[in-house]
Amino acid sequence: MPGALLETLRGQRQDKAPMWLMRQAGRYLPEYRELRAEKGGFLDLVYDSEAACEITLQPLRRFGFDGAILFSDILIVPHAMGQHLEFLAGEGPKLSPPLLDAELSHFTPQYERFEPVYETVRLCRAALDDTVTMLGFAGSPWTVATYMVNGEGSRDQGETRALAYKDPARFQSIIDAIADVSITYLRGQIDAGAEAVQLFDSWAGSLAPDQFERWVIAPNQRITAALKQSHPDTPVIGFPKGAGAKLADYARATGVDAVGLDETLDPVWANEVLPKGMPVQGNLDPLLLFAGGDALTQRIAYILNAFKDRPHVFNLGHGIGQFTPIDHVEQLVTAVRG
Repeated sequence: MPGALLETLRGQRQDKAPMWLMRQAGRYLPEYRELRAEKGGFLDLVYDSEAACEITLQPLRRFGFDGAILFSDILIVPHAMGQHLEFLAGEGPKLSPPLLDAELSHFTPQYERFEPVYETVRLCRAALDDTVTMLGFAGSPWTVATYMVNGEGSRDQGETRALAYKDPARFQSIIDAIADVSITYLRGQIDAGAEAVQLFDSWAGSLAPDQFERWVIAPNQRITAALKQSHPDTPVIGFPKGAGAKLADYARATGVDAVGLDETLDPVWANEVLPKGMPVQGNLDPLLLFAGGDALTQRIAYILNAFKDRPHVFNLGHGIGQFTPIDHVEQLVTAVRG
């Protein structure tokens, strides 16, 4: 029998909102920090299926969330496409050579890098109770492209936005290639046991409306349509962070089953503009979770009330911060579940 989270993503409102948190498996948990110190670097953990499964399950043991999100990273896709990937302490991910200086044809794909991720999904699904939904994910093409083009994260994605304006044909080929590989990757996750998948577009908010339509809506529509063709019963969550007023167009045009809302959106407004009955996910500010206190409890109640007549998965507006106190997460779980 499917769990409350999966039923919600399929459009069935629950008496109590199911919940999971973006980045719930990670650095704020002492058991994660202990395992990482034992195993080594971040990529070593991602490609160690047993360790990655253990990390995926850690927050379930503590908090009893309704969903388990695969422990991995959106940059596994460019790594499999043949771009060199490393995570440097204090600096974040580095991809080389950047596509500002190289062509996709220069890379030698290594799609076998997906196999340990699929094995992580298999191990987790086998270990989870049937009422817990196993969630897979991939980065959306625009966000992944910003890293591939620039070689690292940037404040305004300026180099990538400029390339998209100066040479849209070349940039389209990059977006198309990422979309193709992402479809294969997500299908593999679903075949391995993922019951729903999320498309993370963390940098969608940096684009002008016409660019948003071309580089966010269009490729996400293509991925979603392909997944619906092969796995029609698997919900797809779209998360275009920073979309703002463009969110309603995204929700209607991409064909996703549910949309994630970032913390900048008023849930009352979102409830009014989104398609009736469409499941939503979000949207507590991660910094409010870090701060805790009465303001946290009050905001949780506000969000729950805004979506009381709509299928709603309680979540954050982005990933949980690494310094978030454990007792604040416990406060959150208690408030959501009443």
